[in-house]
Amino acid sequence: MKIFSQSSDPNSLGSKFRNKRMQAFLRLLENIPKPVKILDLGGKEQTWISAGLNNNPNYEITLLNLSVQDVKSDNIKSVAGDGTNMQEFQDEQFDLVFSNSVIEHLYTLENQKNMAAEIQRVGKYYFVQTPNKYFFIEPHYLFPYFQFLPKKMRFKILTKTKLSRGKKWEPKFAQQYIDEIRLLSLKEMKNLFPNCKVLKERFMLGNKSYIVHNFPE
Repeated sequence: MKIFSQSSDPNSLGSKFRNKRMQAFLRLLENIPKPVKILDLGGKEQTWISAGLNNNPNYEITLLNLSVQDVKSDNIKSVAGDGTNMQEFQDEQFDLVFSNSVIEHLYTLENQKNMAAEIQRVGKYYFVQTPNKYFFIEPHYLFPYFQFLPKKMRFKILTKTKLSRGKKWEPKFAQQYIDEIRLLSLKEMKNLFPNCKVLKERFMLGNKSYIVHNFPE
């Protein structure tokens, strides 16, 4: 298992967690009447190919990203848009909204509030995952308690040392990541998604990340 690899690497630790997470999602999905219209915020076609839901007429999947992606599956389409303001979609236009490791990349709490509100507006159900702010390893950098260091110190560690993922980060990319990532606590997630149900992903005796959802069980 490649500890320091990105989760896009199928042999990485992050990929193992994503696969387990998807299995939990698929179990919940069994209780939703078919056909199902799914909106995936910030997602990729490969997620649904790996889940075995591509080219399946029971699932109509829309990927929403900042730019349109090339997709080949018959039941998947890609659109460009902003997850914090989805005026192009009607209330409850989708049976469910899926979002994996996206809401922490929105720079501000205000943007996170807007995205959470839009998720609950356009979807009847939702399944939203995000890393735990208080887990001792910051998952984007694989560095202990990195999220609590001053921004200037974080930038110096990323660009001047190889302590994060065994490499020196390019300065512009490092600064963007530092600016855009705002990790959320469980309390904040519950505030964003009132009356949600919570699934906890545990690793090394701690809660690595949280999933909030409102699926019937």
